[in-house]
Amino acid sequence: MIGFAMPLAFLLLPLPLVAMQLLSGREAVTGALVLPESIGRSLPGEARDGVSVRAQRAIPILLWLALVTALAGPERLSPVEALPVSGRDLVLAIDLSGSMEQTDFTLDGETVTRLDAVKTVGRRFVAGRAGDRVGLVLFAERAYVAAPLTFDVAAVARAIDEAVIGISGRSTAIGGGLGVALKRLETSEARSRVVVLLSDGADTSGNVLPAEVAGLAKRLGVTVYTIALGPEDQETRPNDPDAVDAKTLREIAETSGGSSFRVRTTADLETVTAAIDRLEASGLDRPPATVRQDFWIYPAMLAFACSIFLVVSRRAL
Repeated sequence: MIGFAMPLAFLLLPLPLVAMQLLSGREAVTGALVLPESIGRSLPGEARDGVSVRAQRAIPILLWLALVTALAGPERLSPVEALPVSGRDLVLAIDLSGSMEQTDFTLDGETVTRLDAVKTVGRRFVAGRAGDRVGLVLFAERAYVAAPLTFDVAAVARAIDEAVIGISGRSTAIGGGLGVALKRLETSEARSRVVVLLSDGADTSGNVLPAEVAGLAKRLGVTVYTIALGPEDQETRPNDPDAVDAKTLREIAETSGGSSFRVRTTADLETVTAAIDRLEASGLDRPPATVRQDFWIYPAMLAFACSIFLVVSRRAL
């Protein structure tokens, strides 16, 4: 159904008549609009009679009608099914330290690096977050935002796939990575704010202690889920430089009200992402969205054509 964005614009339709009344003492009025005397004198005899003269008078009227109609903004509003929106903002924080190059994971029957396994599972996880605003933080010695919060989960999945070890150093700043993720969520008005933090090492860089950042997450109301990645951890292998600090990651999650997961294989990683999906389930019903289709261009084009006709006909005369 066609409607108008500014129907009050039609109040301008009688404006030429008002102008004629105000100028009636000084201008010659012909028909509904003022016809300049110079045009009237220059019209040939056959053009002053019959259909031709009526057309000459109708064109200015048609031009004004088209202009007012274009200003009123004719439009058609069509309801379309809205995308489901969860009301949740989720930031995925991934460790890009040098230890992620370790080839101790199996994917599709082949031995791959920890990073390759995380990329594969991370892409699947993000692709399934339709309805969430998802962001990506990558951290090693330094942390940076690789993808801002967005509903475009495909773009975030591409950012995960393009992650490269060494771009932000090779040590591990867990506190810094979590801090940057929280900074992105600090001003969020989402009803649920979540950080999923994945690391395969211990905090060896940065000036912020992970425990302090976990306390900040609790004060902000952000839930943190941590994933301790790798076959060994510091609780059982305290002297192994590549062992993950599962204890610290567990404390971060518990402080914020989240959960911690221990991952030793790719199958474990897939199980964890499915568990997080269940813990932070999507689903917020929204009414259908309305798509507006504008039609003002058509009366505007008609008004332009009438203007061209008037200019050309006046020069011809």
